[in-house]
Amino acid sequence: MPARQFTGSRIRERRLMQGLRQSDLARMAGISPSYLNLIEHNRRRIAGRLLSDIARALDVDPQSLAEGAEAAKVEALRRAAARPETGAVQARPAELDRVDEFAGRFPGWADLVVTQERRMTALEDRLRGLSDRLAHDPQLAEALHEVISAVTSIRSTSAILTGEEEIDADWQRRFHQNIFDDAQRLAESSKALVSYLDATSGERAVPLSATEEADALFADAGGGPVPALEREGQAAVDRLVAEAETLVSDGGRALARARLLRYAEDAEALPLAEFGPLAAAARHDPVDLARQTGAPLDRVMRRLAALPPEDGHPVTGLAICDSAGVVSAMQPLAGIDLPRAGGSCPFWPLFEALGQPGRPIRACVILPGAHDTPLLAHAVALPKIAPDYGTPLVQEATMIFRAATPAERGASPPRPVGVACRICPRTDCGARREPSILSATSAPAK
Repeated sequence: MPARQFTGSRIRERRLMQGLRQSDLARMAGISPSYLNLIEHNRRRIAGRLLSDIARALDVDPQSLAEGAEAAKVEALRRAAARPETGAVQARPAELDRVDEFAGRFPGWADLVVTQERRMTALEDRLRGLSDRLAHDPQLAEALHEVISAVTSIRSTSAILTGEEEIDADWQRRFHQNIFDDAQRLAESSKALVSYLDATSGERAVPLSATEEADALFADAGGGPVPALEREGQAAVDRLVAEAETLVSDGGRALARARLLRYAEDAEALPLAEFGPLAAAARHDPVDLARQTGAPLDRVMRRLAALPPEDGHPVTGLAICDSAGVVSAMQPLAGIDLPRAGGSCPFWPLFEALGQPGRPIRACVILPGAHDTPLLAHAVALPKIAPDYGTPLVQEATMIFRAATPAERGASPPRPVGVACRICPRTDCGARREPSILSATSAPAK
């Protein structure tokens, strides 16, 4: 039986378990009993807001009713089996042709494997973030420099005092005072370093830069639409900036305000009430939507990333970079988060677009390891400021990406991409800049 036929049966089973009549559940979900009857007999597909309403009425998690839940579990088992480290320790490969049988006969063990696979994915995502911080964190670099500087000064002064040359009492007092002052500086620097590392070791890291502060503001909104901006437009910008706890610097507030103003302009030009149905009808193709609306392609992409998933739209990630390839805005998707300070994988369409200004690029990409579900990415690079004689072209590249449908996956082989060289396990990449900390065999290409 196809996975899509299971949703209605689960709804009916849950309803009967709770002793609800069909008419009662239909009234609680805001639909007619006849339509609910079609759903329960698997004659109507269900997703989005209606599924959430029915799950709320039954007091269950929507995922337990969701279409394709079995397929999601099987896919997670396949991802666990495809991990490079799994093959390295197994005496023989997993029987992938029997994964459906395993999930059906041993659901408890299957859930355990899926839980462990998700935990490993979460730890890998955390490792990516920490690796990026160690490589590019200016505050950490400054703190370490301060510690090393103090230690070097103490060592040099101590060497003078313990040398064979005799030093008069006045100079000895000066050197002793220098050692005391440097020791105090070392203690304060070490304490500040430990405090900072403690702050960044939690589940949510402290933003390192103004860009990350602005990203955190949008992350706190849960991704997708920002309701206040959709309702009030630019009038809500100053209030949102003032209320945001993630904005701790003047630079962060300035960047966040600029991004909120752009969002408000996008919302005014392409209101969700009108843009949402158009996007669904166009299968969320940004080029098609740009033709229909007459809006710039980058604006259409930003609006696609703001569509609410509860209305049946795909969950969409967003990345924006400048002409130097530095990511200036990021809306992550399923842990896929490109480094803000440079060093990203150059194979993403986001960076390819910089070399072909104005040309829309579409590509199916795939990440290694746990993120092995192909993604469909769209990108375009457009001038950020009006071009002028004698002025370099300043571009801004925009990319959206989401899970690819089976038809999109089959259109062409997916392009291998990574997040950054330091945390990419691929060993046969010609664009590798530095060895990976995940693989001892990774080496920069010659």
